[in-house]
Amino acid sequence: MIKKLGLITAGLALALSSQIVLAKVSQAEADKLGKELTPLGAEKAGNADGSIPAWTGGITELPAGYTPGGFHVDPFADDKVLFTITAANYKEYAEFLSDGQKKLFETYPDTYKMPVYQTRRSASNPQKVYDATKANALSAELLDEGNGLKGASMGVPFPIPKNGLEAIWNHTLRYRGAAVQRNGGQAAVTASGDFNVIGFDEQLMIKYSEDGVTPETLAEENILFKFKQSVTSPARLAGTALLVHETVDQVKEPRQAWTYNTGQRRVRRAPNVAYDAPGTAADGLRTTDDFDMYNGSPNRYNWELKGKKELYVAYNNYALHSDAAKYDDILKPNHVNPDLTRFEKHRVWVVEATLKPEFRHVYQKRTFYIDEDSWQIQVADMYDNRGELYRVGIAHGVNYYEVPTQWSTLDVYHDLNSRRYLAIGLDNEEQMYDFSIEPNDREFTPQALRREGKR
Repeated sequence: MIKKLGLITAGLALALSSQIVLAKVSQAEADKLGKELTPLGAEKAGNADGSIPAWTGGITELPAGYTPGGFHVDPFADDKVLFTITAANYKEYAEFLSDGQKKLFETYPDTYKMPVYQTRRSASNPQKVYDATKANALSAELLDEGNGLKGASMGVPFPIPKNGLEAIWNHTLRYRGAAVQRNGGQAAVTASGDFNVIGFDEQLMIKYSEDGVTPETLAEENILFKFKQSVTSPARLAGTALLVHETVDQVKEPRQAWTYNTGQRRVRRAPNVAYDAPGTAADGLRTTDDFDMYNGSPNRYNWELKGKKELYVAYNNYALHSDAAKYDDILKPNHVNPDLTRFEKHRVWVVEATLKPEFRHVYQKRTFYIDEDSWQIQVADMYDNRGELYRVGIAHGVNYYEVPTQWSTLDVYHDLNSRRYLAIGLDNEEQMYDFSIEPNDREFTPQALRREGKR
């Protein structure tokens, strides 16, 4: 049963339905931000038994030993495991687990486990994001059944969400800097533990988060972000590329996408890079809209904000993120190496997405558990058209404190039918993410995609 915590009041309960509420919050509600609420809308206070502490700002200084541009020093390296959840005892902790997490214990009873550590509310953002979030709270509105928004920029658009659509837009637009270069890859791991790493070179230019951006300039250009992805290995796939322009108002202009195929040496429009189309080189283990735990237009689902609950989630996973961990150390049969993972109890918003009758998708229902401190989806339970659990997504997060931003270092999608999983974000043997790049729009055009395409 989901606990209604803190912000879930009698007045708000009327809004916890799939009906879309377009009203902005009042000045009195917005004034709670930075006081009893954190600047992003989380409850600042800890929980009743002290297992979740108060938020005191997150990580605001670079840890000793960290070199900009290098891998991230673990600020909590001295923390010890408090206890470990296993198949033998998980029912004792069932109140703090999603259905998908429980299913992983049942599916892999001999090997799956969760080492639980002290909760560290480490999430933080720059002050400019906090300031923008408070302004957004008074002006942000959903457009046309939630398929776009207006009146927001830079910060979280709906820090005090009234419905599920507002909460999922908060995840989509959570702050991750203005641009980032990522070199890494993904691996589809077989039931026996075999894998091949698909290498990627990715650039993300987030127009929504650029300095100087305003809701008006966003509305004029109608672009939230631009994303470019090129396959770097293996050789047979190298040069294959994808370009995406994500729009603000997706009714006025839906997502634009292009692909470059090395065999044809042509750039083509790719209108099907959306929804449940198979993910790039993912061996059928995720959909396009699984990427980043969820992305794209929300129009195929009814979204219900169920409230909040306390959940064990993968947080501060610096050991899994470290260059001391090699891919062979991480990727094991059935799931990633649990000895490299770290779970903590955090409060999460619970959002349930149910497929509308007039649409099709391989997922009939999805339940998202969204970290209250960062708006990062931590867990996603996906159900097939029979209503059975199909896949479970786990985001293993860290604070990239040079930005700062709370973001996942590795997203893992467990396919319960094939007993395989897909790990996205492998970077331990690559260069670290670079948030200092300053790309320009000319680098995110179909012409640029063709120039850069090669075997």
